[in-house]
Amino acid sequence: MADILHVGIDLGTSRSAISASNGERFVVDSFVGWPADMVAKKILKRSVLIGHDAVTNRTMLDLHRPLERGLLKEGSDKDVEAVRELLKHLLGLVGVSANGKVDAANVRAVVGVPAAALRTNKQYLRNSMKGIVDSLLIVSEPFAVAYGLDALLHTMIIDIGAGTTDFCVMKGRYPTEDDQRTLTVAGDSIDTQLLKLIEERYPQANVTIYMVRDWKEKYSFVGDSEQKALVTAPVKGVPTELDITNEMKAACETIVAPVVETMLDLLARVEPEFQERVRNNIILSGGGGLIRGLPEALEKALEQVGGGKVRYMEDPVFIGSDGGLALAIDAPEGDWEKLSA
Repeated sequence: MADILHVGIDLGTSRSAISASNGERFVVDSFVGWPADMVAKKILKRSVLIGHDAVTNRTMLDLHRPLERGLLKEGSDKDVEAVRELLKHLLGLVGVSANGKVDAANVRAVVGVPAAALRTNKQYLRNSMKGIVDSLLIVSEPFAVAYGLDALLHTMIIDIGAGTTDFCVMKGRYPTEDDQRTLTVAGDSIDTQLLKLIEERYPQANVTIYMVRDWKEKYSFVGDSEQKALVTAPVKGVPTELDITNEMKAACETIVAPVVETMLDLLARVEPEFQERVRNNIILSGGGGLIRGLPEALEKALEQVGGGKVRYMEDPVFIGSDGGLALAIDAPEGDWEKLSA
């Protein structure tokens, strides 16, 4: 089995990460683009762009973000192709290609997807992986996070990504559907709300969703903050400093109530004698888990059911893919699904 390459892939709406048993790890923005016309192709000198390159050159591209609200898009052939290109790119980064260091026939991949995608898009994902890897295991992202952290018993994972917020209660076995929840209030919904609020307050400002996303990653918070969110954007073509502190707070706090409600509902379904242990072992992951003040806001909500402890992962980028890799290495032969090309 020494020639088998094991990989864990965290297929995310905003970013996708891969961790491989050869020690390689990469993260890319989940964007795929094709040159829009002959002129764009002449300038770019490439037939397809992926990740940051695709975002940077988006004005010249037919740009696709193949995951939306935690689901793999199936609306067009290009969306289907985009998922496949993204997966091939990730595997290529760790050395897998038809004429690379590792042949696809020797690759076993664990792919983490949002819990909702696990139920509805499994067959689509299988088809996307055919010919790219030999064996596949699809799991929910919060379960992959839990496995990577060895948080497998009496733990709740709250994984706040771009498209979805995923919850998973770990009970020392593979989680069932009843142990998991998916909300579509997450990073993207904060971005949309923040853009709307900024446009309402500064109607003359020229602001894009990409600018808003960067500002959120730098300044996001709930509750109180001494730091002001001061940003620069063109107003009638002139770079102008804008104070978006109140708008940032309001947009970020839109996720608090739904997350609290789902967290408490899942806790109530845990066997009574284990509830206290789960309450004191809640882990925030994903980019949204880095919103300042969010752990404290959730702990305040837990006071109404006896108190609890919420901790967050300071570097969430590879938690899901590392967990997928750990699963890939440990998974018994019978868990793998062989894919025919």
